[in-house]
Amino acid sequence: MTLIKQNDLIDSVTDALQFISYYHPLDFIHAVHEAYQREESQAAKDAMAQILVNSRMCAEGKRPICQDTGIVTVFLEIGMDVQWQSDMSVEEMVNEGVRRAYTHPDNVLRPSILTDPAGARKNSGDNTPAVIHMRVVPGDKVEVHLAAKGGGSENKAKLVMLNPSDSIVDWIVKTVPTLGAGWCPPGILGIGIGGTAEKATVLAKESLLDAIDIQELQARGAANRIEELRLEIFEAVNNLGIGAQGLGGVTTVLDVKIKDYPTHAASLPVSLIPNCAATRHTHFSLDGSGPTLQTAPSLDDWPEISWEAGPNSRRVDLDTLKATDILEWKPGETLLLNGKLLTGRDAAHKRIKDLLDNGEALPDGVDFTNRFIYYVGPVDAVGDEVVGPAGPTTATRMDKFTEMMLAKTGLIGMIGKAERGPAGIAAIKKHKAVYLMAVGGAAYLVSKAITESKVLAFPELGMEAIHEFSVKDMPVTVAVDAEGTSVHESGPGEWQEIIIKRKSA
Repeated sequence: MTLIKQNDLIDSVTDALQFISYYHPLDFIHAVHEAYQREESQAAKDAMAQILVNSRMCAEGKRPICQDTGIVTVFLEIGMDVQWQSDMSVEEMVNEGVRRAYTHPDNVLRPSILTDPAGARKNSGDNTPAVIHMRVVPGDKVEVHLAAKGGGSENKAKLVMLNPSDSIVDWIVKTVPTLGAGWCPPGILGIGIGGTAEKATVLAKESLLDAIDIQELQARGAANRIEELRLEIFEAVNNLGIGAQGLGGVTTVLDVKIKDYPTHAASLPVSLIPNCAATRHTHFSLDGSGPTLQTAPSLDDWPEISWEAGPNSRRVDLDTLKATDILEWKPGETLLLNGKLLTGRDAAHKRIKDLLDNGEALPDGVDFTNRFIYYVGPVDAVGDEVVGPAGPTTATRMDKFTEMMLAKTGLIGMIGKAERGPAGIAAIKKHKAVYLMAVGGAAYLVSKAITESKVLAFPELGMEAIHEFSVKDMPVTVAVDAEGTSVHESGPGEWQEIIIKRKSA
């Protein structure tokens, strides 16, 4: 019988969540670096360079890889010969570990969990509760796998109940392009097959905990049908030409993971969950000897990559910018932003809509005339930071507000991550505005371009409040120009054509 004390689990969970907030798994870093070296699309290569530079900065500074520090998912296998010395339940111990991790004063993590999801959607303030899966198994240890999953990639999860005769590969190849780039490729696809609807989805999530090994599998060859599927899907998805950040390129996925389970004769449940460029997961065991703390990797394991804007980059003064100035910006062009911009995402846009619908003025100090809005919910600053990691959030969520913002507020441009949808592009074209893309997965790097930050409105919304940022040489790409041309449409199309021609030659 193994005796495990309450704080053994709490302290181990706290340490693990802090650890994965700033250390990528090394297999992921090596896979991105290999993809970077192979990449032929300059836009995709630049995006991966920013991801790698950001990763090293976070490892050095022990600050979050991404401003979205995720919803915590925990898989526990509890040995039947384990006895707990605790006045808390296992779930309560895990959640206490989460609470301490996300409120740690040396590395504050952004709380993103909202209670009453169909109603008031009030932030819990400490990122609890976690999503917890527990199994009781033979043995005298507790095995814990945990991950922190960002909303941008989690929102792209798909579940389908196929007919037994349907092709899983065909469904995946048809579905991945519909995900857009909000899941921040390059990443990993987790696939669950079989069981029931909920079992397939849990399998997909659990598969993302496995180490990247697709190159080894390619070298030795498949030994069973699941491995054959991994190889087929890996090649087929990369042949789509979606590329890093959806800009077009030869690498969209770094690996494909699959777990399966027996299912009903009439069923073929398949769940697809992508993992993003902020891949965060780890594992520890408890054997009664005390808490298990993570071992820091060596910084020598990170590649020596640097990123600098090219000589043709356009430096922009946001404080003197006019609506006519943006008409000459070209799709795919790199800009370096300087001056002041405002922030706002889902909740702030909803507040603005309510005010305008009621004929009320915007809050004092909030003026969007000839200005840009940055879709971001930053992490709180620590120490002498101006702001914590402040990478972009998925822009498509704001598409339904874009016509209103451009027509009624004087706004001329937006900054976010991933593509814009048809409604967003139509509004941009109609009002001769622009949409600029910042790299998702480079939040700490982006934060270093922010020299001042203050809250202008809706402070009760926390990270969703409207801030005013002063930025210096903040790197962005023109993703939709004033004519409505989108690089997220043109780039993947061009690279898919290149890849097809090569394979048919």
